[in-house]
Amino acid sequence: MRSTHDLTGLRRCCPLLALVAALLLTQGCGKRTHTRLPQAPRAGDTETGIASWYGEPYHGRRAANGEIYDMNGYTAAHRTWPFETMVRVTNLTNRREVDVRITDRGPFVDGRIIDLSRAAAEQIEMTGPGTARVRLQVLSSASSAAFYTVQAGAFADRAKAEALRGKLNSFPHARIVPRGSRPVLYRVLVGKAQTEEGAAQLAGQVRRLSGEAIVVRD
Repeated sequence: MRSTHDLTGLRRCCPLLALVAALLLTQGCGKRTHTRLPQAPRAGDTETGIASWYGEPYHGRRAANGEIYDMNGYTAAHRTWPFETMVRVTNLTNRREVDVRITDRGPFVDGRIIDLSRAAAEQIEMTGPGTARVRLQVLSSASSAAFYTVQAGAFADRAKAEALRGKLNSFPHARIVPRGSRPVLYRVLVGKAQTEEGAAQLAGQVRRLSGEAIVVRD
């Protein structure tokens, strides 16, 4: 790289070359820019935007997290959130909700923030229009430390799980977490606690309304 002394000599003999050298020197001494990696989401974080959904021909293919994509399960694709992040998706047009697990990457269309599986899209009635304005709320992030929660019930019928969650909405973090596929088991979970003792106290309160409550590690 040329020094300031070199440039002084160039200005005397060849002004044009001096100008070019000065420009190169300025660019070379500029500050480097660093791309900052996106922050992992925390429980309670929200995002609002447009959701879409995907089914065929991706059904049966491998998702970005390595598992086989099942359009009949309750999963979704997000560009940056970690795999296994649990997200509640609310259709802002009809207020219908669905809880999904992040297993894939996408959508790769400007202006869209999440791609839902077909089953999840049907749950919030957006398969017809194809897209919907939604609010995403992080229920739990895979990057978060493990915690204890209370399972109030588990059902093969999602309607029964929805009814129980509605009864428990006065408790913090009442949610439905689908597990498996064909058949899907809908687990109704409530609360988060750092200790098993704290979760056990919550389980006693939940049991009065649900009749069943067990402490599980989430």
